[in-house]
Amino acid sequence: MKTRLAGAILGAALAAPWAASAACQELPLGYLPSGAGPFATFSKTNEIAAQMAIDEINAAGGISGKKLRIVAFDTAGKPDQAVVGVRKLADDDKVLAIIGPLSSSECRVVFPAGDRAGIVSMSMASSAPKLAEPFQYAFRNTSDEGYMFERVMRALKQNNLAIATGAIAYATDDVISKVMGENVLPGIMKKSGTDVKLSVTFQTQAFDFSAQVSQLLGQPTDLIGVGSGPEPAIRLVQELRRQGHKGRLVAGSTIADPELGRQMGKAGDGTTIPTTFYADLNDRAKAFQGEFAKRAKAAGLDRTTAAQFDAATYDIVLFYAHAMKQAKVTGDPSKLAAERTAIKDELRKMKDFPALEGAISFGSNGDALKPVYAIQLQDGKWTLIGQFPPES
Repeated sequence: MKTRLAGAILGAALAAPWAASAACQELPLGYLPSGAGPFATFSKTNEIAAQMAIDEINAAGGISGKKLRIVAFDTAGKPDQAVVGVRKLADDDKVLAIIGPLSSSECRVVFPAGDRAGIVSMSMASSAPKLAEPFQYAFRNTSDEGYMFERVMRALKQNNLAIATGAIAYATDDVISKVMGENVLPGIMKKSGTDVKLSVTFQTQAFDFSAQVSQLLGQPTDLIGVGSGPEPAIRLVQELRRQGHKGRLVAGSTIADPELGRQMGKAGDGTTIPTTFYADLNDRAKAFQGEFAKRAKAAGLDRTTAAQFDAATYDIVLFYAHAMKQAKVTGDPSKLAAERTAIKDELRKMKDFPALEGAISFGSNGDALKPVYAIQLQDGKWTLIGQFPPES
């Protein structure tokens, strides 16, 4: 018995340095997917995009010969779980930076937690105004919803489309939807010269929109600004058309799902939104879409068209890899705090990085400065009606 015990102890002692050495050959990135909640549809495919970037970087030699790998913690779309995830990824898993979270409500608590831990977190989707601005380690590979929606209104004007009157319909039980409905949409529409006639509200899980649409039909308008995720917007537009309302849906990136055309059907014609990724823009975007579709289908997912949040997630991994290379990150546990800070510093300095979505830099508020594309639904397909370069 003593001999076997001594052998086991010796074996463990010999294995420990090897295990530590093997771990040092990998550079871990944390990931906070939202497996539930109003934006779970988007989050389910973000992991595919992140892994595509990881595979490409590793195939090209990794970071100084070391492979990147993802360590995930599902927040279930809950802010309290997102904070638990930051602590686990930072303290237990010793990741170098964190991909996500997705929603604005999660970012409200993750960003300060990341600052306390001294680790970068970067959202691919949250777009409530000024969420990252107070924090040193907080970034968003997205643009402020006001900034993006203003481009929608500008594109409508440039194409001589009717914007004289408008109404607002929004969900009150989600942070970003409420911000959109109460501040962003009406504010930008009014600045663009639209007379906002009325506003109606609903719950994210609502299935019957007949009462809200009856109110909207009582004062028909050229535009209906929608503050919600994609699923409520689908149900709303179908009820609008059923009751005979002909107004154009306009929204922010909260409904920027490339599958929207298939799901809305003919009822969605005219819907106009901003996006930071347009799959038909160039050969690189088309190649990304092709590989994404292949992987999504292999994973058994119903949605195989890449959304802007998938492209943004892919680019986040590229940003981190660039920052790691510039900072000469080693993954040495004794240098973890310093290397996390170095990643943050390199991201702050990054200018016009050649990302999938276009040339991207970060503003002093931590938000990405990147191109915005105004797109319109027609016959189930998105068409480009406006292209706007990055502006600080």
